[in-house]
This record gives sequence, structure tokens and C-alpha cells, in this order.
Amino acid sequence: MDAFVSRNKPGVQTTLNQKYKKEEREEVCQQIAHFFYTSAIPFNVVNNPEFPIMVEKIAKYGIGLKPPSYHEIRVRFLSKEVKNVVTMLEEFKEEWKKTGCTIMSDGWSDRKRRSICNFLVNSPKGSVFLSSIDTSEISKTADKVLEMLDAVVEKVGEENVVEVVIDNAANYKAAGEKLMEKRTKLFWTPCAAHYIDLMLEDFDKKIKVHSVTIGKARKITTYIYSRIILLTWMKEFTKDRELIRPGVTRFATSYLTLRCLNEHKGSLLACFHLINGYQVSFLNLLKGKKFRELSWIPGDFGRVL
Repeated sequence: MDAFVSRNKPGVQTTLNQKYKKEEREEVCQQIAHFFYTSAIPFNVVNNPEFPIMVEKIAKYGIGLKPPSYHEIRVRFLSKEVKNVVTMLEEFKEEWKKTGCTIMSDGWSDRKRRSICNFLVNSPKGSVFLSSIDTSEISKTADKVLEMLDAVVEKVGEENVVEVVIDNAANYKAAGEKLMEKRTKLFWTPCAAHYIDLMLEDFDKKIKVHSVTIGKARKITTYIYSRIILLTWMKEFTKDRELIRPGVTRFATSYLTLRCLNEHKGSLLACFHLINGYQVSFLNLLKGKKFRELSWIPGDFGRVL
């Protein structure tokens, strides 16, 4: 009878169940994706560690879950979330008392030259956002910057602050020196990222081969990314790799882009050969002729790297 009766019925049942679950999951995931698309939610939200936790809690609740209303999201649960954040911040503050902490400033300006400075506090427990200040009117003089930094130190607690990390501009450096005179238990440290940015800026402005090469790279990338057909061909040869690499600072972006151009030099040469072979109409224009001339000297890309 063993030859005619299968002993693996549980296994068969599991296989059928897995197939059904696979189809069911496909339908659920499609609906989740549809929600993302219709709400214009960035795709990288799925990388938020809170996203799988949310999905798991919904699955544990089971059938019949009533979703939160607009009012609940806007008022009730928002108030609870604020309380949770405040509680979490209190835990960080207790850690600051035990180990000390570092105040870090992160300043930036928009296209209208308005400046904002974000302050974060770092400790062995981690980094937390503290506050954001509009510095459009107070970032010009050392005394105003000192007032701002002193207020932040007072908010965190002078006894808890070990160092303050700020930009390397002259007014910030002067403010840092004055802050150490007033708050003798801490010291200020210049921002390493700002130092690197200033170094790369000097390379670009003061070393001719750097400025010439970066200028050529900008012309090539600008020309490629402004024409869909060129961008499509380029991605076919580079296997969907981008040429423009955003960096922490503006000048770091230029050098990261140069490295990408150098890494894909062979692929770009092959792409340029194809373009010249087709004699595409827009290459006969003035900008196209300059682009074609630049495309034959990719050796410059690696000269400064």
C-alpha cells in the first residue's frame, strides 16, 4: 500500500497554502503600492524601519481593523506622538548628564540667500534634533552668532556640553573663541565637512587642470542630462549607472561626478562612437559640436584623480 498512498499530505497542503499566500500577498502589496502612487509618497519610505513594524501590527490585528480618521491622525495620535518624543528626549537628556554631549550646527542657505541653522545634540546614545533657527539676520556678526550659540548651550545645559561643532567662517570662529571664554568647561571644534569643502573649492579655483577638467565634465553631463535620447543611450552603456553623484557639499559633488566619468570612461567612449556613427541631428548644432569635441578627450577625467 505504501507504493500507492502518499505520506506527504501535510507537505502538499503547505505547498498549496504557500501558493495561495503568494497570490494574496501580491494583491495586498499591489494595493500598498497603489496607495504610494496616488499619494505621491517617496519610494524610499519603505526603507523606514517603522514601515515593516506598521505592516506587522496591521497583520496581527487581523480582519476588521478600522483605519484612523483624519481627525485622529491630525489631533489625537499626533498629541500622543509628541508625548512619546518628549519622553524619548528626556531619556537622551539623562544620558547627557552621565556622559556629556556635543552640540552640532548645520547651516545652509536657499536660493533667496535666506539661511537656517539646525542644531543637533550627539552623545553615545545617539544624535537628536534640538532646534532650527532662522539665521538670515543674525549670522553676519560674531556677537549675534555668540548669542545664538550661548542660548543653545543654555538650553542643553552648560554642565552637559563637552564641545560645540560650528562652521569655519570668520564670524563663527570668533564666536567660538568668545564662547569658550564665557563657558570655560567646553571647547569649540571647526566642522570637518566645511573644511573639506573649502579645500576642494581651492583646488577648483586655484589649480588650472582641476578647474578646466571640472568645466568640461559639467558641459558633458549638462548636455547629456538635458536630452532624453542621450540619457537613454548613456544608461544602456553604463548599465543604468548615473554620472552625477550628489555629495555632502557642492564641491564634493563635482569630484564625485569626475570619478564616475573616469570609472565609466570606456562605456562613454563606446556611447560617443555610436552617437557619432548615427550623426544625430542635434549634434550638428553649435552645442552639439562642442559636446562631440569634448567627448573625444575623456583622458582628462582621470588626470586629477
